[in-house]
Amino acid sequence: MLSDLNLWPMQIAQQILFILLSGFSIWFFTKNIKRIRRNIFLGRAEDLNDNSSTRWKNVVMLALGQKKMFKKPIVAILHLVVYAGFIIINVEILEIILDGITGKHRLFASALGPVYSYLINFFEILALLVLIACVIFLIRRNITKVPRLVTGQLSSGWPKKDGNLILIFEIILMGLFLKMNAADSVLQGRGVEHYVQTDPFLISQFLIPVFENFGDGMLVFLERSYWWLHIAGIFFFMNYLAYSKHLHVILAFPNAYYSPLDAPGKMKNMEAIQNEIKYMMQPELAPTGADATPPSRFGAKDVQDLSWKNLLDAYACTECGRCTAACPASQTGKKLSPRKIMMDTRDRLEAVGKNIDENGGEFVDDGKSLAKDFITVEELRACTTCNACVEECPVSISPLSIIDQVRRYLVMEESNSPQEWNLMFGNIENNMAPWKFSPDDRDAWIQDS
Repeated sequence: MLSDLNLWPMQIAQQILFILLSGFSIWFFTKNIKRIRRNIFLGRAEDLNDNSSTRWKNVVMLALGQKKMFKKPIVAILHLVVYAGFIIINVEILEIILDGITGKHRLFASALGPVYSYLINFFEILALLVLIACVIFLIRRNITKVPRLVTGQLSSGWPKKDGNLILIFEIILMGLFLKMNAADSVLQGRGVEHYVQTDPFLISQFLIPVFENFGDGMLVFLERSYWWLHIAGIFFFMNYLAYSKHLHVILAFPNAYYSPLDAPGKMKNMEAIQNEIKYMMQPELAPTGADATPPSRFGAKDVQDLSWKNLLDAYACTECGRCTAACPASQTGKKLSPRKIMMDTRDRLEAVGKNIDENGGEFVDDGKSLAKDFITVEELRACTTCNACVEECPVSISPLSIIDQVRRYLVMEESNSPQEWNLMFGNIENNMAPWKFSPDDRDAWIQDS
């Protein structure tokens, strides 16, 4: 009988191995989060701590409730199942971690009594729903090929693989969870030592016939293998997030909290530019001496010139493509893709961060910049600032803010703008209006009528 075997040395070895695996996974995750946080705060300071009650409401409605997703209800429900289901199911990680450290099995079963079975059954229902939703999403990406999910940068390479990999990975994790419970149920029924008696599990009970013909030793091996693969898979997923677009499962919350509270479409003026105009109109207000230092840069040439919120946006991007699908410039065949703007910003930020790591904490000029090298002039000029991309984003990202700042740099620092724009700029400077009329003649049309 299995109960007669001396499993003590094996159990101690498993506990030690689990503690080492847990410690390494948490250390590596913390290291990556610190790296990402460092990269985000390479951006300019920006104070977004006002109206905390409204901001917390955004967290609840946008990040937890996924309010914007429900413009397309069916997809929203599927996404909510995957997102909420995966998070809730992994509440059982707490029990798994404690089991792994203490060498116990289903540590909470005796403490929670009948409630424990209800919880596991609830988790199993969610696991099945997550599995089904992930299969549907794989079909949408690879068989029906929803255009916004397979075009542009998602048509090939890592972005495409990333989207498929995470779905396959979640299917595997949910399958391991259900098979682990099924094997566990058979061992409970046989009265094998270490396996705590619980009520039948709602979903995994249908898998029991698969395991009934195995001997006790093989069944324990299978159940332990599923247990180890499940927790190791969760640790892997946790650390994979730092290299994937799925980092948004974490960053959606701070991104929702710090989302702009201004009226939709409101553009931020640059105070330094406003001051230049003010000093031109009222020279006596112009600062002198040390206070007269001009701004280091107008607009944003590289990621360091953007605000930290812009860089948080780049990491929080889900690459769902709703912004690009709604963009009128993209719809009319122009090269602008708001999704690409965010992905390019993140790619450049990662390159800058790697540069800093390789050079002892200092950035060494690599001859590249966000403007031109990653985001082209053609893309920037195609934007009509209609705000459609911002309105569509489910996690309150603003590609428009980045476009405005990079375009401001090109115009003000490099005088890189179309001739039509230059004529308008000249008229505004000379006539204080976009038209080529003297301010004194502005009301002449009234007298001609």
